[in-house]
Amino acid sequence: MELLRDKLAQKKFVVTVEVEPPKGADPWQVYERIRPLVNYVDGVNIADCPMAKMRMSPIALACLVQKELNLETIFHLTCRDRNVIGLQSELLGAYALGVRNILTLTGDKPVQGDHPQATGIFEVDSLGLAQLAYNLNQGRDLMGNSLDRPTDFFIGGVANTTAEDLGKEIAKIEKKVASGVKFFQTQPIFDLKQLEKFLQALPKIDAYFIFGLMPLKSAKLANYLNNNVPGIHVPEKLIDRLQVKGREAGFEIAQELFTEMKKMVHGVHIFPMGDIDLVTALLKEKEFNGRSSNIS
Repeated sequence: MELLRDKLAQKKFVVTVEVEPPKGADPWQVYERIRPLVNYVDGVNIADCPMAKMRMSPIALACLVQKELNLETIFHLTCRDRNVIGLQSELLGAYALGVRNILTLTGDKPVQGDHPQATGIFEVDSLGLAQLAYNLNQGRDLMGNSLDRPTDFFIGGVANTTAEDLGKEIAKIEKKVASGVKFFQTQPIFDLKQLEKFLQALPKIDAYFIFGLMPLKSAKLANYLNNNVPGIHVPEKLIDRLQVKGREAGFEIAQELFTEMKKMVHGVHIFPMGDIDLVTALLKEKEFNGRSSNIS
C-alpha cells in the first residue's frame, strides 16, 4: 500500500473522504459505505465523536478499515475527552495498531452533543496535541522521558480558508507547522476566488494542503451550512442553481470545483454528508483525469 505521505511527497494529487464511526459495536456498516470508494480514494478520515456525539473509537475503526479494505486511514483525535496522559497513551496504541496518520483537533464542547452533562478536558488544544505527537516521533513523552521506541506519525491539522483575518490564520498555520504538522485539511470550498485568495496569502510552508469538497444535495442544505457551520460559505449563485435543479446541480457544481481545484492544490477532502452514492458517482465520472498526475 503506497502511503499518503509518499504520494504527497511525489506531488501526486490525492483524494480523501470523511466518514463517521457507527453508534454501536458493529463496524460492518462502515465497511459497506466505504467499499465502493476503495479504488477511487487515497485515504479515509475517521471522525472522533463528531459534534460531541458518542461513537465508536476512531483508532479502533481506523485499524479495522485498514485490515478489512487495505485502505489507508487518517484518524481524528480531539482534546475534549482525554488529558495529556490519555492522549499520549492513545497515540502509542494507534501506532502499535498500524494507524500512522492523525488529524489533530481541539474538538467540540460536550454541551453540543448527546451527553451534554459530560466534562470536557481540553488540557491542551490542537496545537498542543500536535506537539505531543511530534514529541513521540522524537522518542520522548511530554515530560522529556525516553520511549522504548519512537513513533513516526504523519501529523495533520486543520486550516480555515475563509478566515476574515487571513494574516492571523496564516500565523496559526505556521505555529502548527513548527509543532510538527505536515499536512492540513480544510472545510469545504465553494468559492474558487476565496481559495485563490488564501493560496496567494500563504507563504512557502513545509506542509501539504488538502482542501474540502462537499457535493450538495439541495439549496436547503446549502442555506443550513451558511447559517450554522463556521468556516463554510456557499455563494448565492450556487444556491440559485440548487433551487432549480437540486441534487443534479449539486453534482455538477462538485464536478466543476473538483476539476478546477485539481489544477491548484495538493488534493481534495470529500465530505459525503451521508450520500456515498453521490461521491462514488462523482469520482467515477472524473476518473481522476489521471489521478496520479503530478501538480506543480
